[in-house]
Formats: sequence, structure tokens, C-alpha cells
Amino acid sequence: MSNDLNRSYCRTEINFLFTKVKAKMHQQAIAFDGDGRALYTDCYTGNTLRGGDRYDYEHIRSSEEIFMIYRDRLTNHEIAEVVNCPENVAVTLRTINQSKGKLKLEEWLKINGNVSKHGINKTMAIDAAKLADRGIKNKVIEILSRK
Repeated sequence: MSNDLNRSYCRTEINFLFTKVKAKMHQQAIAFDGDGRALYTDCYTGNTLRGGDRYDYEHIRSSEEIFMIYRDRLTNHEIAEVVNCPENVAVTLRTINQSKGKLKLEEWLKINGNVSKHGINKTMAIDAAKLADRGIKNKVIEILSRK
């Protein structure tokens, strides 16, 4: 696959790797608590989420945003690695994930009522975004150094 600035956004490779990342996270979450149910900390609220709760695995920085930034330098497979780096994948309530959609976290936080309606811990949410940004940057550097 060429690194064409004009190539269209495609989630095939991203979703393939995302499935593997989610499975690994789930196995780690089950092992963490020891009772056979997954145990997570919501990346935006700090609340404990357990297997059976309505949660989603979340790309803190959207896959489309990352694709658009790096499509001129990275292949679709390499972009999938960046999107699914451990620092960019977390768990949050489904209602938060659906509300956020493709919006950048900082934009979503500014929308009137989102913080209070969803019980967002703004410091924790911003820290999650900063961690995702560092992880994305480091993964891109790692990939580019292999070329």
C-alpha cells in the first residue's frame, strides 16, 4: 500500500488489530481481579467498570484523525499499529464513547453539559489524552525508524 496523501480512510487493518488488542486487554482484566469477570478503570471518570457493565473499548484519539495525519508517511497496517498502541486504547462507558464519537476529547469536553452529565474527571481525561499523544508519537517514531 502506498503512502498516498489522497488515499481514503479505511478501517480494515485498524479493526483487525483492534480486535486483538481488545481480547488481550480483556484477558488481562479478568486475570487482574481473579473472579472471572473483567475489571477496568474508566479512562474518563475513574470509576470501576466490571464485566457485564455497558462499557466500550475506546480509541482516545480517533482512528480517522490519526489516519489523516499519517497517511502520507505510513501504510494502513502501520497506521493500525499507531491507532491501537496501548496508550491510545482504554475503556469507558458506552454512553461516553457514543457521545464523544469522532470528536477530539478536548472539543467534546467543552460541549455544555458533557462533563457533568457523564461524571467526567477532567484531569483524568486530559491526562489520558496526553498519554495517548505520547504513545502515538513514540509508536510513529518506532515505525519510521524501521524504514
